[in-house]
Formats: sequence, C-alpha cells, structure tokens
Amino acid sequence: MPRRINRALKTLSVLALTLAISGCIGTGGIAPQGKALEADSLATDEAIQSAAQDAHWPTAQWWQAYGDPQLNRWIDLAVQGSPTIAMAAARVRQAKSLAGIAQSAESLQVNGESTLKRHNWPTDQFYGPGDLADTTTWDNNAALGFSYALDLWGRESNATERAVDLAHMSAAEARLARLELQNNMVRAYIELSLHYAQRDIVAATLKQQQQILDLAQKRLDGGIGTHFEVSQAETPLPETHRQIDALDEEIALSRNQLAALAGKGPGEGAQLQRPTLSLGAALKLPSSLPAQLLGQRPDVVASRWQVAAQARGIDVAHAGFYPNVDLVGSLGYMATGGGALEFLTGKKLNYSVGPAISLPIFDGGRLRSELGEASAGYDIAVARYNQTLVNALKNISDQLIRRESMDKQKSFAAESVAAAQKTYDIAMIAYQRGLTDYLNVLNAQTLLFKQQQVQQQVQASRLSAHAELVTALGGGLGAGNDVPKDSQTAAPKTPALLKSLSN
Repeated sequence: MPRRINRALKTLSVLALTLAISGCIGTGGIAPQGKALEADSLATDEAIQSAAQDAHWPTAQWWQAYGDPQLNRWIDLAVQGSPTIAMAAARVRQAKSLAGIAQSAESLQVNGESTLKRHNWPTDQFYGPGDLADTTTWDNNAALGFSYALDLWGRESNATERAVDLAHMSAAEARLARLELQNNMVRAYIELSLHYAQRDIVAATLKQQQQILDLAQKRLDGGIGTHFEVSQAETPLPETHRQIDALDEEIALSRNQLAALAGKGPGEGAQLQRPTLSLGAALKLPSSLPAQLLGQRPDVVASRWQVAAQARGIDVAHAGFYPNVDLVGSLGYMATGGGALEFLTGKKLNYSVGPAISLPIFDGGRLRSELGEASAGYDIAVARYNQTLVNALKNISDQLIRRESMDKQKSFAAESVAAAQKTYDIAMIAYQRGLTDYLNVLNAQTLLFKQQQVQQQVQASRLSAHAELVTALGGGLGAGNDVPKDSQTAAPKTPALLKSLSN
C-alpha cells in the first residue's frame, strides 16, 4: 500500500511540476469579444408585420407556382448538370473527408515497419567493430509502433468538432448555391418571357403601321389624301423592323443564358419554347419570421456553423497551453547477424510502452498569438453572422415592399393600357373618316405601345418579386434543418486554470 501511495504522489508531483512550468506561458487575458445577435431582437417593419399572418413557407419546388412545365424541367436539368452545383457538392465531400482526417487523430494509431539489410562491417583500429570486422551480416528488424492521444484537455476532440462544423457549413453553402441557381434560372426565364411579350407588342405595332400606310395610300389614290401622309406612314416602319430584330436577338441570348446555367450547350437552349408563366395567390409569411430565418436561409445557417467552428478553434488554442500526453509503445523483432529470418525468433522480441509528455515552456509568444488569431476569427465570424442576419431581414422587407408595389402597379398599368387603347381606337376611326390627321393617330399609337411595354415590365417585375421573396426566405420548407445549437456557437470561456496562471 505505501508503494502505491508513493507512486501516486510522484505522479501528482510530476503533473503539478509540468503545470507550473507551463504556467510560464499565460493567455494574457486574450478572449473573444463578439456577441451574436438574437434574431427576434431585431425590429421588423410594417411590411413584415403585416405579411406575417399565417405560418406558411413556400414549397420545396417553389418555382412550380408559375405553372410552367418547361421551367420545371429545366430547373431539374440545371440542378443535375450545373458545374456550380457539382463544385459545391465536391466541396461538401472534401469537408467531410477533412473531418474524417481530424477524427482519426482521436483513434489508436498503429504503424508497421520492417527492414532487411545486408551489412558489410569495415575494419577500424580505433572503433571496431571487433569480431564483426571484415564480415557481412544480416541487419534486420520488424516492429509495430502505436500511439494514442489521451486528449486530457480536449485538443483532438475539439479539432474534430471544428472540422465537422466546417463540413456542416459546406453543406449549407451547397444549399445556398442550389438556391441561387434556381433563382437565376427563374429570373432568366422571366426575361425570356418578357422579350416574347415585347416582341408581340412590336409586331402588333408593325401590323397597325402597315394598315395605316395602306389606308394613306388608298386616300391618296382616291384623291383625298396627300403624298406627305403616305411618307409619314412609311417613316416608322424601318425602326419597328429594327426593334423586332433586336428582340429576336434578346430571345436568342436568353436561351443561351438558360442553357449555360443548366450546364448545357447553346444547341439545347435553342429548343426552348415560349414560356407560359402565370402566378396565382400571393406567398404568405410565417408569424415567427425572424427566429425561423436561423433554420431556413442557407447563408444564415452557413454563417452560424462558421461561428461554431471558430468557437471550437478557441478551445483547441486553449488546449495548447497544457502539457500534451500521449501513450506510445512498440513491439518488434531485431537482430544483427544470423540468418535472413532469424530475427523473427522469440528470443529477439523486444517491446516498449509508456507516456510521452510534451509541454510548452517558452515559445516566443506563439501560443498567445494562436489564441489571439482564434479569438479574432471568432469575432469576425460573429460579425459576419450578424451582418448576414441584418441583410436577410432587409432583403425580405425589400421584397415585401416591392411585391405590394407591383400589385398596385399592375392595376394602374392595366387602366393605362385600356385608356390608351380607347384613345387609339377613337383616333383611328376619326382618321378613317377624315376628321383628323395622321399625326394624332401616330401619337395615340405611340402612347398605346408605351403603355403596353410598361404593363409587360410590371408583370415581369411581379413575377421576379415572387422569386426574390422566396429566395430571401431561404427556399422551400425544410431547406435548412441542419442548424447548430446556441451552446455550440457561444464563445468559449478561458479555463479557470489558465486564467489563474495568467493572473
């Protein structure tokens, strides 16, 4: 019993000595200063408060609300074939592999080594080798070495958790890349639809202009018109043809853009047909909007995982101030001389086992700098998260304001088109009856054309506002279920022992 007590006292004495020596290196009061914002603490404006009536998120395939099967098919193609999505998926696999590398440091490490060498011994009158002089022998060995990190201070486990957190962050960034691709596809598709609508308006204008020209020619042939009226009717035709050609160009470019977003060649894009977009009921928002952003928007989720990873990085830096204790050992055979395989006999067996201790004493400030870097990295991650959260709420408010405005503008634009159409019809009838000149008809036609263009722009903006609002919400329901807990993102406190050593 006394021997055991003495051994325990010796062990405690060694541990106390190493801690006292490592106390030469203190943290110097280095600690993170950043504090993450609480989502519900951010004030929301009237747009969000009035919209948050029902707990209702968009569906996972939110673009299906436009009712266009071709759009649904092309977004599926884009998600499957986009190089951007492929790169994001590869980064997730890479992050998982790095997490596996970090986790492997917590396991038992076993390495085998074996050498078979033919050794020629020289003659040396000062150093030997004595009886081995001028002989050639086998100098062989085989050994298994093992090591196991006891991880008394959590260095390896925190490094593993940090790598896992970064893998979660990469997964959230992959979801963000997918959401951005879907949004870009929808916006490009809306642009394609708008170009087709604009072309219809210009084509209708060209038809009307040709009718006016025919009428002016008939009035001239009947002796009641003038060559000036015919010339006036001919003037706008080339410009209208140019506008049609420009819109054909825009349609072709939009097809190319959609094909590129989907990871396809221009030939695939040329097969795109005219879109048939429509939008029914407006999107509703959840009543607990700010809090649910934490688990819904991929960029918010990614920034939270980054905060969690940086928190674990501080724990790793803290562990560097303590002695590192590993259990190491080896088991093997070795022999010089004898036959080629004689070293494998039982009498050549040797082994070693015991703890390996390394401790910091003087490092020129390296450990304090590493802790300072980790603490500053945590503060940067917290600030980035706070900014991301603020921008998320701003983005949602912007899109809600925009959506409300587009709904009002839609009604006003429809009224303007109806009034302009009525004015044009009256001017055309008056011109046919000789009650007004061609200039009034041209002015009425120009106004109608302008109002129709505005109406199509408003419709495209309304469709885009829906896509932007869904994107601001983070995509479909369940888009971000992988969220770190508050305890994982909290700033680590300096351990009491290190704090006392620093003081």
